[in-house]
Amino acid sequence: MGDSQTWTAAPSAAERARSVLAAAWSCAVTAQGAREEFVGAHTVTEDGGVLLDVPEESMLLAAAICAPRGEPSAVLEFADVAPVPVRNRIRTRLWLAGWFVPADGKLACQATRVVLREPSGAVVVGLGEFAAAVPDPLATAEARLLTHLADCHADAVERLTRLVDSDSLHGAVRVQPLAVDRHGLTLRIERARAHGDVRLAFHRPADDIAQLTERMHVLLTQASAAACPRALQRQRTDGDG
Repeated sequence: MGDSQTWTAAPSAAERARSVLAAAWSCAVTAQGAREEFVGAHTVTEDGGVLLDVPEESMLLAAAICAPRGEPSAVLEFADVAPVPVRNRIRTRLWLAGWFVPADGKLACQATRVVLREPSGAVVVGLGEFAAAVPDPLATAEARLLTHLADCHADAVERLTRLVDSDSLHGAVRVQPLAVDRHGLTLRIERARAHGDVRLAFHRPADDIAQLTERMHVLLTQASAAACPRALQRQRTDGDG
């Protein structure tokens, strides 16, 4: 099968949801009308289950004691925040609605509904799909990778804009790496009062850092052979870059 047809895929909604969960360090829980924030308190099981280690003074424990059958309904919210400073840094929100049940000294969330909200809209993820999906292999390293690209290789980011349609770059004042997964790199193009995102697909998936390095090298080689976008040239000439 040709690479041009096989490797232009993007992660499924279930995979994106599992990636948000894998990389998240904190979560917010709403139960019995109260909201509580937890940092570094949750772990994720192989099938996407969430185990929450809550302190004794947590309102969630009180809710678990007082709720019928000791199973309070709750909503867990995870925010996927871009590691590079850009406008609207929250890229995705993930909500798990369900019940909490005691499990080995922790509270286990038994999800009955999974919702992924992205700029394009909200998607309900099937429970079976969510449990069977695996996180993107780059998910836990993404923040470090994007920060390094933005801080140490701004010239490479600018070169990659040669792969972007010139209409998308019209009026651009800044371009930053917004996201990366095994299938491609997403750039955030910011204008004076608006912004947009452009995805650059890899020629084949990257399952580890070494493969990602090779995929980025291919993109940069393609960019070097492309003409410099006029829109970006004009923006730099005007002194806005």
